[in-house]
Amino acid sequence: MDTNEPWHLSRSVPVTLIFAIIMQTVALIWFVASLSSEVEQNKMANAKQDAKIDSLEKIVQNQAVTMGRMDENIKAIRQMMEKDRYK
Repeated sequence: MDTNEPWHLSRSVPVTLIFAIIMQTVALIWFVASLSSEVEQNKMANAKQDAKIDSLEKIVQNQAVTMGRMDENIKAIRQMMEKDRYK
């Protein structure tokens, strides 16, 4: 076999091999397309989760402020009760 000979397709390559390679290529393209679709769906789901997390963080911050106010009110009430008790 001469190494300078131009490349050519031999008739000894079975049609089934060519068909199998074409089918694998189609399957790979289909897989990549479905994978891309799933990635996009995950991006949208992550965006929704981020929005929910942001709203929950705001709620927790508001609850922390409310709890602080309640603690201060309880302290004030306790001090008033102690003053009244020792009069």
